[in-house]
Amino acid sequence: MFKKVLVANRGEIAVRVLRACEERGIATVAVFSEADRTALHVRYADEAYLLGPAPSRESYLRIDKIIDVARKAGADAIHPGYGFLSERAEFAAACRDAGITFIGPGPEAIEAMGDKITARETVRKRGVPLVPGTDKGLHDEDLVAAAQAIGFPLMIKAAAGGGGKGMRAVQEIGALSSAIGAARREAMAAFGSDAVYLEKLIANARHIEIQILADSHGNTISLGERECSIQRRHQKLIEEAPSVAISEAMRAEMGQVAVAAAESVGYVNAGTIEFLFDAKDNKYYFLEMNTRLQVEHPVTELVTGIDIVKEQISIAAGRRMRYRQEDLAPKGWAIECRITAEDPFNNFIPSTGTITYLKEPTGPGVRVESSLYEGCEVSLYYDPMLAKLIVHGENRAEAILRMRRALNEYRIAGVKTSIPFHQEMMDSTEFIWGTFDTGFLGRRRIGARQPIPTQHERLAAVVAALIEHEKDRQAATHIGQNNRSDAAVDHWKLAGRLRAQRGQW
Repeated sequence: MFKKVLVANRGEIAVRVLRACEERGIATVAVFSEADRTALHVRYADEAYLLGPAPSRESYLRIDKIIDVARKAGADAIHPGYGFLSERAEFAAACRDAGITFIGPGPEAIEAMGDKITARETVRKRGVPLVPGTDKGLHDEDLVAAAQAIGFPLMIKAAAGGGGKGMRAVQEIGALSSAIGAARREAMAAFGSDAVYLEKLIANARHIEIQILADSHGNTISLGERECSIQRRHQKLIEEAPSVAISEAMRAEMGQVAVAAAESVGYVNAGTIEFLFDAKDNKYYFLEMNTRLQVEHPVTELVTGIDIVKEQISIAAGRRMRYRQEDLAPKGWAIECRITAEDPFNNFIPSTGTITYLKEPTGPGVRVESSLYEGCEVSLYYDPMLAKLIVHGENRAEAILRMRRALNEYRIAGVKTSIPFHQEMMDSTEFIWGTFDTGFLGRRRIGARQPIPTQHERLAAVVAALIEHEKDRQAATHIGQNNRSDAAVDHWKLAGRLRAQRGQW
């Protein structure tokens, strides 16, 4: 096993990996930007090193600086987390060249699956079903000609990345040229490549992904599916495992296909195969492979009992997995809500500030992965995700009720958060019945709940509470004067009588 691991990331995922290393008895190294000097992951690690200024291109995206820190600290492995450099083949190759183990797949597998067109052609040879689409590298006029053959609606996608960047849905030919230009510009800014391709847009589809684990000894397993259809602008907001739309037979078939896709590139470590699922026709289509740990991995961990991060570390160290496919027996239901620093009542505009109060939910079946603490700063430099709230129940109904309870307990003051949105979703009839798809939020008006009271409304509420308290005090004094002898008054009983008289109890 490794002696020391450097975590090349920040936020809640850095904390998550640091905890896994600690449980393995592995020393840890954190890296941080100037904006993250007081971040929680810096405090958790055994050692911490400054990378550079706040912008990620000058800190968390600097391969040379991270490798240099790993050498200085004596780290023998690097865990990339997710985002930043986690799917950069050149980073995995740089680790290899430096004699440092990259806790993830090899650069060849990342490169093969990182380019979506290459990935499509690779898995096609293994019989994996694909959505009709084009090759990469086509000029705009070729894409327009191909679009008419594919048919509308369709989706423009960046060939070099994911996460909703460089994606545009197009409903008609007249809007295609401008959408291609916009997608190319966004793709270039996000991934350094403006290559895009077209794909048939499957209406009312669900986003289903299969978690896989593969070791270097020829054992590749599927850990089941996750439902990721609650999305806004192609960004996932709520995930759950399993999915209400997938039957046992379909689950087994999709798992086998996911394993075949991973084996087609000699994949080793944790990865995710993403599919579009057409519930109307009961068909699924390969979308892409994410060659890293996913944000939503905790829901799979809760239903399978497998610590995916620990398995990543063991696999990277050359060990055999402890599990075979026949050993897996998923149990219960898990739901994850991504808690972000965004205002759901104002088009999810990012919110910044200082966390002035924090109370995280606890209790049976509740898990919080967070990098927050009272006094920490939330800036605009990085992704707005603050934490992940995950619950587990015996069934989906219990998981939803538990998530409602946990969201009601969650208190974050200092910035606006997405908690009210998630509360609204847990009350949604469509979500409860599981009749949603990837277009659900596009058809739904977000913010049906009343927004959080303004400062003046809060002040009015405080004044009203003080007035009510004074009434209680005066009434209690009056009752005590009229009814008591020299014995001491039991104020708990008096308070109870007053509330009972008002019908509160």
